Amino acid sequence: MKSTIRLRMSAHDAHYGGNLVDGARMLALFGDVATELLILHDGDEGLFKAYDMVEFLAPVYAGDFIEATGEIVTVGNTSRKMVFEAKKVIAPRPDINESACDVLETPVVVCRASGTCVVPKDKQRKNA
Repeated sequence: MKSTIRLRMSAHDAHYGGNLVDGARMLALFGDVATELLILHDGDEGLFKAYDMVEFLAPVYAGDFIEATGEIVTVGNTSRKMVFEAKKVIAPRPDINESACDVLETPVVVCRASGTCVVPKDKQRKNA
């Protein structure tokens, strides 16, 4: 089971000089993807228990379009192991003009992670 969301990083997301977006924003996107996966799989939002691996691989800036994907890779009694990846798919081109952007021919992987979510037995409403 997979889920994907795509959104543009705003000036509000920029946390550091040069309009750099905080890496925690990618983890927030992964949390949204995980929630959708749990709803699709169990009919409940569940809870994120822990990340066991996070890699920040490339910078993200205000104006970038990020596509975050996740997949449930292992299903336990109440746990769901997931893997995530965030890619930059569109980047602004302020060197051309203030509204220019490029669709990236090859998306840039900016973050990868894996973690475990839990849906208590009494909250599970679906059989996947």
